[in-house]
Amino acid sequence: MIEFATPYVFLLLPLPLIFYFLIPQAKGSESAALKVPDIDDFAPFQRTISVRKRNFFTLILTCLTWIALVTAAARPQWVKNPIQIPQTGRDLMLAVDLSGSMMMEDFEVRGRAVDRLTALKLILGEFIDRRKGDRLGLILFGSQAYMQTPLTFDTATVKQLLNEAVVGLAGKETAIGDAIGLAVKHLRDTPQESRVLILLTDGINNTGELSPEKAAELAANAKLKIYTVAIGSNEAIVQTLFGARRIHPSADIDEEGLKFVAEKTGGHYFRAYDTKDLVKIYQKIDQLEMMEKENKTYRPKDDIFTIPLLLALTLIGILAVVRVKT
Repeated sequence: MIEFATPYVFLLLPLPLIFYFLIPQAKGSESAALKVPDIDDFAPFQRTISVRKRNFFTLILTCLTWIALVTAAARPQWVKNPIQIPQTGRDLMLAVDLSGSMMMEDFEVRGRAVDRLTALKLILGEFIDRRKGDRLGLILFGSQAYMQTPLTFDTATVKQLLNEAVVGLAGKETAIGDAIGLAVKHLRDTPQESRVLILLTDGINNTGELSPEKAAELAANAKLKIYTVAIGSNEAIVQTLFGARRIHPSADIDEEGLKFVAEKTGGHYFRAYDTKDLVKIYQKIDQLEMMEKENKTYRPKDDIFTIPLLLALTLIGILAVVRVKT
């Protein structure tokens, strides 16, 4: 079917008639003392009829040209069949730890030992790729917490800025409470049922203005659900001057504190010892935060104003030829 984007433009259609009746016609001069006969006075009656027909034809062309121009200005559009667009309605804020301990190489990717941040980027990047229709935000925190990307549908940019993040960018320490407080501040204007924070860390809160407990209370009051993810293996082999030595790289993780934050806000606590655990955690979060809303309907529209515009230009060309011959 055809619709008009600016149908009020059709109010201009009677404009030429209004000008014709309101503006007085120019009067001919009556001061001439001698009237010279015109050759038309002696022309055959058939020629007079031909002139009248030509004038009537010109009038019709002029009216059609004006109608075509007004129609083009009204922007006719061809409306196609409706398309159903599913809406997930999720607003997910990601808070990623960039403290010094994220350099620990206790994860493995494709048989190669990598640091925690590299493994997190790889798995989290795949999670971001699946967020079609969701809004994502990114907080980076270390000694301070920074809003790297506010909520946006541009997931490609979120992924790019995550991949550009490096350990120490926000300081070497860990301000978990400040990261939660920053998320509360930026999510307070979003719908309550879709406020979700996924916090990924490998340490314990050792700096910042807010404690995780106080930040969790603020988040609970703001209806912000927090999923906490602690990353780090139980053991790792490091080379020293005295040979290989087995260490416990996750000794500093505050699991109790992260569990408290998750339970206080109605979220969940997860523990990732390797990349396989990270993959399973993101899949679990996908299931927990699946919040389908009523589908929206979208009807594609194609502008077809060029058709009446080309018609108007064609009629103008015909009028020009007729006047030249006249």
